[in-house]
Amino acid sequence: MAKPIPLLMYHQIAEPPARGDPYRGLCVAPERFARQMRLLARLGWTGLSMNALLPYLRGERQGKVFGITFDDAYTNVHTNALPVLQALGFKATTYVVAGKLGGSNDWDHGLGIAASSLMDVAALREWQAAGQEIGSHTYDHLKLDRLSADEVRHQLVASRQTLEDRFGESVLGFCYPYGGWRPDLSEAVVRAGYVHATTTRHGRARAGGDLLALPRVHITAGTGTWGLLKRVYTGYEDRRGSAKLRREASRTPSEDVAD
Repeated sequence: MAKPIPLLMYHQIAEPPARGDPYRGLCVAPERFARQMRLLARLGWTGLSMNALLPYLRGERQGKVFGITFDDAYTNVHTNALPVLQALGFKATTYVVAGKLGGSNDWDHGLGIAASSLMDVAALREWQAAGQEIGSHTYDHLKLDRLSADEVRHQLVASRQTLEDRFGESVLGFCYPYGGWRPDLSEAVVRAGYVHATTTRHGRARAGGDLLALPRVHITAGTGTWGLLKRVYTGYEDRRGSAKLRREASRTPSEDVAD
């Protein structure tokens, strides 16, 4: 039986803000990230991008592999994560918001989250030249599950076309902003030309699973050595994902409206 495949989910690789900051959990300190990658390398794991993982996710190959993903394409990922990946020979995917190249995470500003710069075209080309991968994170970082079908189509198609035109490579991977996934969105993702898509649902991926709703392993500011190993080697994240699905299934219609 094929082993589960952990797809690690990161956002910013930067010193976390003070406790109580709404974005603290999504910042991993550079040295902590480096320690995590070095530890997995010492334990015999190989970090791969999402495209490189496809044969494993389809059950065509087996190996001690894990995925490395960065949502939003922050500049600090280029600065702090790329040298680590290069030193270890690891490959990763960063999901780019195509309409905000060189901009900032303005979708977070209303939440009191500080601005952080996003990779511009030059930085993303350097990322690619180093053997790393680009995926799509929509055109404007909107919640797809709240948009009309036409708006969803625009966010998916405009993003992929923009990235392919700018960077000259096929964009096969997609990531749902805010984890807003539902079955009909998978259909839209396929129609827009993507092959695989990641969610924010907790869990490890499995060979032969749904390539358009892949779960990921959440790595946060507080994820230490034991926390990383627990997430990668055990069913910890799988159980968290299953528990959340049960909670969502038990909601009443009135609770859904209230959310």
